[in-house]
Amino acid sequence: MIESQRHSYHLVDPSPWPISGSLGALATTVGGVMYMHSFQGGATLLSLGLIFLLYTMFVWWRDVLRESTLEGHHTKAVQLGPRYGSILFIVSEIGGIWPPKGIGVLDPWEIPLLNTPILPSSGAAVTWAHHAILAGKEKRAVYALVATVSLALVSTGFQGMEYYQAPSTISDSIYGSTFFLATGFHGFHVIIGTLFLIVCGIRQYLGHLTKKHHVGFEAAAWYWHFVDVVRLFPFVSIYWWGGI
Repeated sequence: MIESQRHSYHLVDPSPWPISGSLGALATTVGGVMYMHSFQGGATLLSLGLIFLLYTMFVWWRDVLRESTLEGHHTKAVQLGPRYGSILFIVSEIGGIWPPKGIGVLDPWEIPLLNTPILPSSGAAVTWAHHAILAGKEKRAVYALVATVSLALVSTGFQGMEYYQAPSTISDSIYGSTFFLATGFHGFHVIIGTLFLIVCGIRQYLGHLTKKHHVGFEAAAWYWHFVDVVRLFPFVSIYWWGGI
């Protein structure tokens, strides 16, 4: 099929997943609103919507992996799209953080300081994995991804300890909202990036990633470097600035 084409682009076949994802998002939104306002059936609709969304994500990404890995549709020209898309997505995630003021805060030189170098260290590990893939050393790449995911899980655990010891809650004026929204949003990105890297680790173990074909891993690595660098901003603007 690919050899008969006169261009290097992938013309995607008709797919039901965009409309099913839209319906799942609609059901999740409506169900969430109904559940928050104690309407009958809200929890059921919310659960069905989430299940539908998760199923759509699984089968859609399954199709993408099949098209790229097994069918060979992701040529170098096609790979530019996911690369540029990943970069634009990461850039769109960058925003400002309001500095905290006058309320009980965590000591920045305890758990926050201990947790801060962990993510950059995991960034070094994912770079190790990238170089191993480029060198064709499959086992070493798997070991590096295991190290990356392990550091990510430790970081998430430390953030859980921060929340457990926090002297304020999300309802404590603007600081509580700022602290938990900013750190929680970053923590959510860490969890998403961890899942992203786990999938890459599984694909590397199964032999899907090669030195010439690993765009999915590159997107995960870029995202992870964004996550580990952004950790420095909450530490300075929330933990350190709020603790002085």
